[in-house]
Amino acid sequence: MQVGVFVPINNNGWLISENAPQYMPSFDLNKQIAQSAEKHGLDFLLSMIKLRGFGGRTEFWEYGLESFTLMAGLAAVTEKIKIYATCPTLVIPPAFAARMCNTIDSISHGRFGLNLITGWQRPEYSQMGLWPGDEHFRNRYQMLDEYARILRELWETGRSDFKGEYYQMDDCLVRPKPDGDMKIICAGSSDEGLAFSAKWADYAFCLGKGVNTPTAFAFNNERLAEATAKTGRDVSVFVLVMIIAADTDEEAMARWKHINAGVDLDAIAWLKDQGAADKVNATTNVRQLAAPEGAVNINMGTLVGSYASIARMLDEMAEVPNTGGVLLTFDDFVQGVEDFGTKIQPLMKSRAGR
Repeated sequence: MQVGVFVPINNNGWLISENAPQYMPSFDLNKQIAQSAEKHGLDFLLSMIKLRGFGGRTEFWEYGLESFTLMAGLAAVTEKIKIYATCPTLVIPPAFAARMCNTIDSISHGRFGLNLITGWQRPEYSQMGLWPGDEHFRNRYQMLDEYARILRELWETGRSDFKGEYYQMDDCLVRPKPDGDMKIICAGSSDEGLAFSAKWADYAFCLGKGVNTPTAFAFNNERLAEATAKTGRDVSVFVLVMIIAADTDEEAMARWKHINAGVDLDAIAWLKDQGAADKVNATTNVRQLAAPEGAVNINMGTLVGSYASIARMLDEMAEVPNTGGVLLTFDDFVQGVEDFGTKIQPLMKSRAGR
């Protein structure tokens, strides 16, 4: 099972709580995390892109770096670990994104890949005059389908003359072609999102569910399998997981309860309002993000326990069919990556030999 780190490109990571570590993003912080992850043999790093946060007393995600430039920097200070940036497709035209990817492919010597997002939070884009209207909720994956096709054409041939509803290329040239095998990731878990992943992606990210219910995500693997049965492609699921680990189960659970006690209710309310704006897609993961049972950490699956307990639950996840890996977040990323590498990974059967 592959293991990656969802690097903290925005302030405070993924815990919407006054009782969680409060910090600003920086290149130096992410460099330290990236080099530690590589030292411990982890497989990949991924950064998201967020263009407007949720406010509240913690000013959650109001401070953020830019994904392509951050990952280009991390590519230059690492040697082996795979690097993924996230592309806000409403902001960056596909041909320009392809050229940016080719550049980081050159920096990383073939270690780069791309996470594609449609954009779901209206204020991120309306603040810049770039929101295409609420019809975007209905047609966003049709638009992304054209985007991915153009990327693949440019990466594979260096040329695209594609004419679609949303994008028109006129003998577009993007050269040199990348040296690496450019992987595409998509995190959409709506029916439309999974259909897109089955057609274009190499990995589909999904949210875990609940606290210490490690295999609760399995239904998404089944849904993806139904979608890939129609396309005949091999697409693995990578599960987004929060790790709260300590020497004992009791110590870890006490820390988790303390974090929950400091939840930033104003930021959660903002998130819930934005998640409700999409009236079209009943199966979108945006509504999962705002679910009250996971509000503190945006409802991603959370593993809380001793290092041995965390290792056991991660191994349980690895046993779910079509699980390719996990994407980890931590309450304290610097200490969390170090603890994973030295105290959790050595106990995992699914990481034997690392």
